[in-house]
Amino acid sequence: MRELEARLAELEDRLRANSSNSSTAPSSDPLWAPKLKPKRPTGKPPGGQPGHRGHHRELLPVEQVDHVRRHVPSVCRHCHAPIPSTCVPQVRGRHQVAELPARAVVVVTEHQSCACRCPRCGGETVEPVPDAVRRRCTGERLSAALCYLSAFVHGSRRAVEEVARELLGCPLSLGTVVAREAEMAAALAGPYERVQRHVRAAHAKNVDETGWRRAGRWLWVAATADAALFHIDRGRNWHGLQNLLGELVQGTVCSDRHGTYERLKLRRRGVCWAHLKRDFQRWVDRGGDTAWLGERGLGITRAVFRLWRRFKGRQVIRSSLQRRLRPLRRRMRDLLRRGQRCGVKKARYFCRNLAKVFTALWTFARVAGVEPTNNHAERMLRPAVIWRKTCFGSHSPGGCRYAERMLTAVQTLRLQQRPVLDFLTRALTAHRAALTAPSLISG
Repeated sequence: MRELEARLAELEDRLRANSSNSSTAPSSDPLWAPKLKPKRPTGKPPGGQPGHRGHHRELLPVEQVDHVRRHVPSVCRHCHAPIPSTCVPQVRGRHQVAELPARAVVVVTEHQSCACRCPRCGGETVEPVPDAVRRRCTGERLSAALCYLSAFVHGSRRAVEEVARELLGCPLSLGTVVAREAEMAAALAGPYERVQRHVRAAHAKNVDETGWRRAGRWLWVAATADAALFHIDRGRNWHGLQNLLGELVQGTVCSDRHGTYERLKLRRRGVCWAHLKRDFQRWVDRGGDTAWLGERGLGITRAVFRLWRRFKGRQVIRSSLQRRLRPLRRRMRDLLRRGQRCGVKKARYFCRNLAKVFTALWTFARVAGVEPTNNHAERMLRPAVIWRKTCFGSHSPGGCRYAERMLTAVQTLRLQQRPVLDFLTRALTAHRAALTAPSLISG
């Protein structure tokens, strides 16, 4: 009878799993999942409030504008006298209107092979189109734009082909899009290796992984403040982590509590408190004899996040943060000890496993650059997850290399607030000229 009751409790616990108490995505929440609590109305009107920092469209410099139309007054608004044409007007305001021309926005250059007949001997000589020109049918910037559309605007190759035809006025074949992706993967090989060396040597990094179908099963990411390294591997194991970070893992790694990371030294490892918060919430939702575990754990978690927000807001220094965390460490240690003695087997295992990584729970207070959550890595993975849902993964090793290199380049450039299309264009230009590729890492 007890075994049946335990089995029933476990099945009910699985039914209660949702995005608030587990690692499942909000899109997979069942209909009976608790809804987010609506925020209390403040009484203020919606939208920007008086005094807030405005966000406006930036005007292009006059040198980059295609046409300038000057609106010059012809009659004085004060005395209604005509203004002579010799008066030099002064610019008092600017407004720009952007439009897409009806004709193609790409420049198409036709290369014609011509023949001439010699007036002396009567022989015909044909000048062929240079091989360097015939090898490709798109220039560097258009090729970079096609790859950007396919990789980060989450369009399929057929969608990219249609956009090139309908929007840009440039008809292409599906094979052209595939060929440009392979060329871009080769052009990004050098910049990718530079990011790989930079991230591996970083003193602190966030690591996470998600599923990737077909040729590779798992997409790994290691992110620092200024770079993001992606790698597609067949395993979610220690070997896959070594392929990402090297055989000798350097620096401090912040991650979730998956078993892959157990081989890392606790002093060089950080554990995500956001995952821990959802675990404690699940014990609260479970109710019964273990509700106290979740309630007290949530109380400690909220206190930790409050202190961290004060530290990020520069209200407390690191030494003060460490001192104020000591009571919370004692409370957490006492909670885990009590949990290991409770009568619920699953709760005992949870507390026992958490006690094994107890030191890693507080790494963020000791190591600069480490945060209490792994949100940075998860934000880096989010575009890849959307891409995976639309492209269904990669069918070949070449497709895997293209995905990981494009994700690395785009996310690293975004972290550094650098223009993506310009870098991709320069990388492809250097590749076609057999020159050194530009670097994703400054310095």
